Amino acid sequence: MGRKLIDVSHTVADGLVTYKGLPAPIICDFLSREASREHYADGTEFHIGKIEMVANTGTYVDAPFHRYADGKDLSELPLGSLANLDCVVVRMPESYGRSLHPDLLQGKNVQGKAVLFDTGWSQHWNSEQYFEGHPFLTAETAVYLQKSGVALVGIDSLNIDNTEDGNRPVHSTLLKHDIPIAEHLTNLHALPDDNFRFFAVPVKVKAFGTFPVRAFGLV
Repeated sequence: MGRKLIDVSHTVADGLVTYKGLPAPIICDFLSREASREHYADGTEFHIGKIEMVANTGTYVDAPFHRYADGKDLSELPLGSLANLDCVVVRMPESYGRSLHPDLLQGKNVQGKAVLFDTGWSQHWNSEQYFEGHPFLTAETAVYLQKSGVALVGIDSLNIDNTEDGNRPVHSTLLKHDIPIAEHLTNLHALPDDNFRFFAVPVKVKAFGTFPVRAFGLV
């Protein structure tokens, strides 16, 4: 009684660019309402939509298969790694810098929990600034999280890794240990620091490593 749901995912829309270099989704009719009328009784109509998109669109979850050919795909991730997770939000202090270090986690119990990094970067969503100079976790932070036994790690910026080179140590460490990653979160400021449940469940797709989610907190 009295609990509420807080949406922390972006809306996917036709033409939306999530990551530069990847195509925007195309959302259109497969069967329009007008065209459907010939198949049904008078006064009855339906819409069947069609979407063409890459997996990394909007707010999404990465499974180990995204990084490793022999890693768990979306269909193999247990629901317990994506839903009804006890959660901790880590706030990036002002003027902290782009790289998020393990010191931000000192004194926090993260074992078995989803850990979400609130950097405030989602305020730049759907703008040119979103793609440049985003906050990210360091390799040392990823190792700290993995050794601390986290269940899932999320961030509200372009990428959980630094994208200025081809290395992806955070993806590599977390996904190697079957820890899902949620990227492009938003509205994390609306969540409490802890003592709530987190959900980020993608479609159960075989041989796929990434898919959009409707992420939310149950507060």
